Amino acid sequence: MNSLNITLVTVGKVKEKFYRDAVDEFTKRLSRYCKIKIVEVPDENTPNNAPEAIEEQIKSKEGERILKHITDSMYVIVLAIEGKEVSSVKFAEKLERLGVEGKSDICFVIGGSLGLSKDVYQRADELLSFSPMTFPHQLMRVILLEQVYRCFRIIHKEPYHK
Repeated sequence: MNSLNITLVTVGKVKEKFYRDAVDEFTKRLSRYCKIKIVEVPDENTPNNAPEAIEEQIKSKEGERILKHITDSMYVIVLAIEGKEVSSVKFAEKLERLGVEGKSDICFVIGGSLGLSKDVYQRADELLSFSPMTFPHQLMRVILLEQVYRCFRIIHKEPYHK
């Protein structure tokens, strides 16, 4: 398997220290297995009870910022409630298969509070869901990094708590 380059493109910053500490910890752990890069694009201020047209404009602006960081060679996995749910083992098999197929640049996208623009969805190679529940995007970043780390432990047949 080729060495994987994993990029997370996310909307907004991680504000809480405990989330930042968790992101830093999993980023450090992952650096043993892959090149990992986290790109934060600025989020737009979202007025309360904004009309749908304003929400679409906000998603479009955030989407343009996201797409600037996605190259043609990247395999793009967008986190979306309507995406496919998989087990950790199946997720690990998917990442391993992408590496074997030479798709070594993998980009995960986590949207902002309103979700993602149609353009980002159209660029996606795959939609992935961790749950039908909605999570704060800051927590989702931690969950995603933990699952990617778990994948590498599975791929390398190393123990990891269940």
